[in-house]
Amino acid sequence: MKVQAKSLSDEDRIKTLDALYTAAGSVRDRKTAKLFLRDLLTESERIMLGRRVLVARALIVGMTYDDIVAEHGVGKDTVRKISRWLKDQMPGYETVVAEVDKEYATREKKCADAHRYATSLLYRLEKRYPMHFLLFPAPKEKKST
Repeated sequence: MKVQAKSLSDEDRIKTLDALYTAAGSVRDRKTAKLFLRDLLTESERIMLGRRVLVARALIVGMTYDDIVAEHGVGKDTVRKISRWLKDQMPGYETVVAEVDKEYATREKKCADAHRYATSLLYRLEKRYPMHFLLFPAPKEKKST
């Protein structure tokens, strides 16, 4: 049965939201978070929340409303609402977007390391025997321009 937030007493609303925040805060890794959200929300609700995070990230980067609407398939009202939340200094979105960016950077580095490991014998040797490379470090790779 759907319950309107306005119909709850302040005590019930605080108790209910505290249970949600405590449960969400107890999640420590991506796998557990994925399982928790999959069990808690429908697929469309998860997609809507994910889109909001992507829209907030795009707004922080400086994309225009029209570009965001075209790229993410959300309405202009959603973009405006998220933009207003960001401008009103609600730190939740900015904190999450910063953590998401860190996670993406970590994944990208792992992917690059895996690629280098698969393609470079010298890199594999350096990873396997790091002490051998203290006195004579491996040559730096040339950056392509």
